[in-house]
Amino acid sequence: MFNKILLASGLLSIASVANAAYEIKLTDKDTITFGGFIKADSRTVSGDIAYKDFFIGTGTVTEDNNTQTRFLVNETRFNTKYQHGDVTGFIELDFFGGGGNQVISNSSNPRIRHAFIKYKNILVGQTWSTFMNTSSLVESADFGGPHVAESFLRNSQIRYTNGGFEIALENPETFSNSGSEIQEDPDNDALPDLVVKYSLKGDWGNVSFAGLARQLNTTNDAGDEFDDTSLGFNIAGRIKTVGKDDFRFTVSKGELGRYVGTTSAFDIFDGEVEDTTAYVVAYRHFWSDNVRSTIFYGNATTDESDADRSHYAINIFKNYTPKLSFGAELGVFDQKQDISGSAPRDADSTYFQLTAKFVL
Repeated sequence: MFNKILLASGLLSIASVANAAYEIKLTDKDTITFGGFIKADSRTVSGDIAYKDFFIGTGTVTEDNNTQTRFLVNETRFNTKYQHGDVTGFIELDFFGGGGNQVISNSSNPRIRHAFIKYKNILVGQTWSTFMNTSSLVESADFGGPHVAESFLRNSQIRYTNGGFEIALENPETFSNSGSEIQEDPDNDALPDLVVKYSLKGDWGNVSFAGLARQLNTTNDAGDEFDDTSLGFNIAGRIKTVGKDDFRFTVSKGELGRYVGTTSAFDIFDGEVEDTTAYVVAYRHFWSDNVRSTIFYGNATTDESDADRSHYAINIFKNYTPKLSFGAELGVFDQKQDISGSAPRDADSTYFQLTAKFVL
């Protein structure tokens, strides 16, 4: 009963006091932490790649140039962390789960992003793939930045960590193109994906080296099974430069499929394992303690589907308080071939985005 009273009083203090602490101590071993942010965006996309709330690894090419503007708050998210001694539980939701409409409600359903349990060196549940280096992700108004060439995915997994060394078994899924003989058959994904990573960290920043091994399995229309092993690697990091500035990068190569580029590449394309080359470079400069800009470029190319896609942009953000910031970003998404397999065609769209973010 006493714990419930403490929890209730803590929640009331959060609701009524600005900048109140978001960690509630229940006992000597138990705490609950609340976090997340509210993000509001105005986004205009113009060109012959159709509008998306944020660009991923591919876009839909249109016959004519189109311009569309949207106001959205879907990136808003909320998380809670539960700490009990050496045990941590974490849950996070955002609002990209679909539903609603722009005619009346503009509502959208919450979706789960992270849900995991961590005990000492062991993590089980869904979170960022071990293949990723989250510190190398670009600061951008467009959600996630250059998805086209980043390693950006969440997987259910079992992970062991010891210092800079991490090894994980992650959820398998063979991603193959439709419209060919080879079709997705998740029933054949019997072996988990294996990820091994080692990270070096210091006052200078960090660099990670990750390797990926997978068993790809699918069937064709005749019922014949397709089996192959795919291998790939990733080097990524964030390096401190002058003052508060930093340089961020990601280089990925191999049969990476869904692990890089957010649909830039298939695991299997027309019966062949796809090979991907992808990289992201970004520089963040602080004009003052409260004003900063990032310029970034990301590119991914594939061998079987012959895709060549790029995303580049420049932005500026200003913090008006430690938790409230406003920003603007101007960028371009470019692709050399429609992912549907039609005749190659150059297409691109320019976007301009204004954003406001309040960190909870």
